[in-house]
Amino acid sequence: MKIAVPTETDSVETRVAATPETVKKFTALGAGVTVQAGAGSGSLITDAEYEAAGATIAADAAATFADADIVLLVRRPDAETLKLMKRGALVVATMDPYGHEDAVAAMAEAGVDAFAMEFMPRITRAQVMDVLSSQANLSGYQAVIDAAANYGRALPMMMTAAGTVPAARVFVMGAGVAGLQAIATARRLGAVVTATDVRPAAKEQVESLGAKFIAVEDEEFRQAETAGGYAKEMSAEYRAKQAALVAEHIKKQDIVITTALIPGRPAPRLVTAEMVAAMKPGSVLVDLAVERGGNVEGAVPGEVARVGNARIVGYLNVPGRIAASASGLYARNLYAFVETMIDKANKALAVNWDDELVKATNLTRGGAVVHPAFAAKGGA
Repeated sequence: MKIAVPTETDSVETRVAATPETVKKFTALGAGVTVQAGAGSGSLITDAEYEAAGATIAADAAATFADADIVLLVRRPDAETLKLMKRGALVVATMDPYGHEDAVAAMAEAGVDAFAMEFMPRITRAQVMDVLSSQANLSGYQAVIDAAANYGRALPMMMTAAGTVPAARVFVMGAGVAGLQAIATARRLGAVVTATDVRPAAKEQVESLGAKFIAVEDEEFRQAETAGGYAKEMSAEYRAKQAALVAEHIKKQDIVITTALIPGRPAPRLVTAEMVAAMKPGSVLVDLAVERGGNVEGAVPGEVARVGNARIVGYLNVPGRIAASASGLYARNLYAFVETMIDKANKALAVNWDDELVKATNLTRGGAVVHPAFAAKGGA
């Protein structure tokens, strides 16, 4: 049983899918782990550390993938990478399949059994495998650090002999995992924090962190959450009322952090150009949804855009900006899932295709697209 850990091919990806910690755990289960030379460099992990943990270092991608039964990746494999994998290999990664049905079909055509970690059910058993939460948590933290780095003033209130520096006002839009961590981080740095979300359960969570909740709390708001805990798309009437409230609130803010994403849909537009124009000179907006179209009008993927008196931060791969921490959590997520597919007694791969976690995450199998969300769009 061989596990391959290659270098990521995406130019903005600094994370790696295994760490020396998880390599040790995999070898203890009887697996041989091959890591491509330099795969961990973006996460401050040396080849020597992998070797000390029991991994074999391969010179290139072809040697890394040779005869691998399991491939661990951060991002979905591209066409060239798929050519290097053997048919029947298990590929575990964050697949980002919505809007990329052709890539899902390509994985089926290559004959690999692909698993999308972001489809992991949000149940107690799978909490340790939840890559969305582990990475969003770090994104929320980093968003505040990036905001502070681009903000020309101090965040906490400072009382000095020369006078008082007022605390920065931070507004977090979206109180999911990323938003809550952003609130907590901004509070730790001494900012005055407010937050909004369309899910009624978020109000208590926001207030428990010491922030003030801002929302139009009507009947639609009270029913705006799915059974899975995600936000529902709101009506045009509600969005208009909420936008008016937010527009007035944003005028008084120094920093705005947006985190709103709806699975399988473009990011909702939360902040218009008019709202940005109304902000104070030196204001900063951080758009964590920029890779999905963005919550902030004027956000530019991969750049800090200057729009009037404000800066809009649109960094890509925000968890990768603190890759050492992000890789550590992501690698543990992957290990927790993959070890459920290994027979501990025989030290061999043994996938239980009836396991609810396997069913929920399996995109392709046996040359076909099998996930119900994509089966009608993909082919053998």
